[in-house]
Amino acid sequence: MSIGYVNGRFVDLNEPVIPIDERGHQFGDGVYEVIRVYNKKPFMLREHLERLQTSAEAIKLKLDQTLEQYEQLIKEAIEKSALTDCDVYLQITRGVAVRNHLFPDVSVSTTMTIRPAKQLPHHLRENGVSAIFHDDERWANCYIKSLNLLPNILAKQTAHEKGSYEAILVRDEYVTEGSSSNVFIVKNGTIYTTPLSKHILSGITRMAVKSIIETEGLTLVEEKFTKEDVLESDEVFITSTTSEILPIVTVDGQKIGTGKPGEIATTLYQKFQEKIANE
Repeated sequence: MSIGYVNGRFVDLNEPVIPIDERGHQFGDGVYEVIRVYNKKPFMLREHLERLQTSAEAIKLKLDQTLEQYEQLIKEAIEKSALTDCDVYLQITRGVAVRNHLFPDVSVSTTMTIRPAKQLPHHLRENGVSAIFHDDERWANCYIKSLNLLPNILAKQTAHEKGSYEAILVRDEYVTEGSSSNVFIVKNGTIYTTPLSKHILSGITRMAVKSIIETEGLTLVEEKFTKEDVLESDEVFITSTTSEILPIVTVDGQKIGTGKPGEIATTLYQKFQEKIANE
């Protein structure tokens, strides 16, 4: 069953729990992680928690538990939910205080939800999905996984309204990432992805894919690329916790390669499933 957690207690998801003066609610003053659970095992949990810590430090938010304690809390929540495959949403904010832009001297607030995993329809993975290009209108520190997602939401909604799955974001003529994913392209057998910087999130699935590429002896180049590079590539695919590895077969209505999921993306997805099974 789906369950929630708020500051030390497990709750029904329909129970009202957020105070009016909660800073995550009023300011978006917090950080979060989304963790996929396969067969009751949270995938790459340590990497998620280390990224959470990096994000918290970047916004000067002092966590009130160790990473080991968060790990035990998440595992306890999964056990209580009795779900086999689920999505964990963990959010930590600067707490509850009368509205003021300055940091309050209060305890942080920790909330979490455990829900059945969002399963991607089989035909999307089988046939690939479409994307659009969209200006990257976000702030400069996108490596922080903060609660402030309005530009991402607007880009994703624009893609949806145009019948597409994802928005590929472009800043100063170069692709950064997707609205909720990292972007890879393939040209002549070589895989390319945007190098890590303040402008993109260090995706956990991106990390997994990099490891698989190395293990399989494939070539990965981390360098900037343009919209034109995307459109002229043989394959495009995105990675994220919920989408895993997903081929993009058209961008702005233009066919990528053959217009079907490519061999490299398909192989990487198969190897990704093997990695999940061996975790």
